[in-house]
Amino acid sequence: MSFTEQCNTIFNQAIRDYHLTDDVDTQINNPYDNNTVEHNLYMKCWIDTVQWHLEDIIRDPHIDPLDALALKRRIDRSNQDRTDLVEQIDSHFRSEYGNVTPMADARLNTESPAWAVDRLSILALKIYHMKEQTERTEASQEHRATCTAKLDVLLEQRKDLSLAIDQLIEDIAAGKKYMKVYRQMKMYNDPATNPVLYKNK
Repeated sequence: MSFTEQCNTIFNQAIRDYHLTDDVDTQINNPYDNNTVEHNLYMKCWIDTVQWHLEDIIRDPHIDPLDALALKRRIDRSNQDRTDLVEQIDSHFRSEYGNVTPMADARLNTESPAWAVDRLSILALKIYHMKEQTERTEASQEHRATCTAKLDVLLEQRKDLSLAIDQLIEDIAAGKKYMKVYRQMKMYNDPATNPVLYKNK
C-alpha cells in the first residue's frame, strides 16, 4: 500500500466515524497508537471534519452574533491545531528520510509532503460531501447532475494529488528532491506580534 493509499483509507475512516453522530462536540476516539503517523493522520482529518461543519454552522444567516463569535474563536483554535499536526506529520518525513544525502542537482519542492497531505485530507471531505449532494432525493435532477460532474472532477483530482505526493516522497527517498520545513509563524495568534493584542495589554 502506498503512503497516500494509507492516507486516503484513514481519512475516509475518520470522516465515517465523525458522521456516526454528525456532531461537532463528539469526542474523538482515535483507533491508532499515539506517536504514530497513522494517529496523526486520523487526528488531522478529524479536526478538518469538525472544522468543515463549524464553517457550515457559522454561515447560518440567523446565528446569534455571540454564538458566531464563540465559533470564530473555536475555528481559530482548530486552525492552530491543524497547523501543529501538519508539522508533526512533516516530522515523520524528516525522521524517515533525514539520513538521505540529496543529489548535487536535487531540487526543492514548493511545499513539504505534509502540506500536500493536508490538501488530500480536505479533498476527502469535499468528495464525501459532494457525493452526499448527488444522493439528495429532494434536490432537483439538475442539482444532482451538476454535483455528479463536480464529484468526477474531485475524484480525478484525488488520483492526481495522490500520485504527485507518492512521487514526491519517492524523489525525497532517492535524493532527487529535498525537503525544508518552515515552522508556521502565525503573527495574529501571538500576543507579542499582533498589535491589537500587545497594544491593549
